Amino acid sequence: MKRILMIATGGTIASKETENGLAPAVSSQELLACVPEIGSVCDVHTVQPFNLDSTNICAAHWLQIARIVEENYDLFDGFVVTHGTDTMAYTAAALSYLVQGSAKPVVLTGSQRSVYSRDTDARRNLADAFLFCADDGAYGVRIVFDGSVILGTRAKKTRTRSFNAFSSIDFPAVAVMREGRPFYYIEGNKPAGRPVFYRSLNERVFVLKMIPGLRADIFDYLDSHCDGLIIESFGAGGLPNYENDAFCARLTHFLSLGKTAVLTTQVEREGSALDKYAVGRKLRACGRVLEARCMTLEATVAKLMWILSFAGGEEAERLFYTPVERDIF
Repeated sequence: MKRILMIATGGTIASKETENGLAPAVSSQELLACVPEIGSVCDVHTVQPFNLDSTNICAAHWLQIARIVEENYDLFDGFVVTHGTDTMAYTAAALSYLVQGSAKPVVLTGSQRSVYSRDTDARRNLADAFLFCADDGAYGVRIVFDGSVILGTRAKKTRTRSFNAFSSIDFPAVAVMREGRPFYYIEGNKPAGRPVFYRSLNERVFVLKMIPGLRADIFDYLDSHCDGLIIESFGAGGLPNYENDAFCARLTHFLSLGKTAVLTTQVEREGSALDKYAVGRKLRACGRVLEARCMTLEATVAKLMWILSFAGGEEAERLFYTPVERDIF
């Protein structure tokens, strides 16, 4: 019987009704008691580093989860992380970079309704997560939710109420859970040996969402407060050329300070294509602007935080375009 460590972090799945609304209050043992059938499938141990609404989860918590996986890697066959849905895709992406090449599964799950709510999706998701984690074909960082198994670098929350809250963006789901086991759409080769663990992230990464008429003087703040800038542009990608090309001039200055910039799109699917329009091609003249292509915003943020914790310049560019868990093509 496989040994699984459940890392409980809070979220809707662990919430109870309070006078101020739903808030995490359910312990890891209480959660586990809601799926007693799992006891016949795997030997589950639990740890609860914190119990938070995922709105409050940040890079320090990602590092804490990754450290728990590292410290217990040789003791368990897999890991199930219960987590709030709002930032689960960010955590899954971050863990994909912090725990690279894992032959053991690190599975994130949660729910849209509390485990104690009527008609909850929590019990199914929790059971599916353990069943997938105990499967011999499982490995790497995955989200298991509403019967779908999604790469940690490809997941995005696309619904706020429905049970099928997560979508796999620009890449197929890895598997689907049916009759208590995964049916694989994609069967990769399990990594050999121990994973590579990373222990730092650079949180000085800022996402600038373009809106019509945004002024270039936003760089007065960006120049001094961030090391990495992700520009979430319109459509296929580009910068406006109003204000006498002020955006391009300010971005050129930003890059001259030794900082890193990445262009992505606000459009959910099909990625960016900088060479399509003149407003995109002009970016090439600003300096070394990286392009996220088909990466999710969550993966772009997490990957840039990971890279900038130890690299910059040409090395940062090389690492950004090096695929990790099929995050970029």
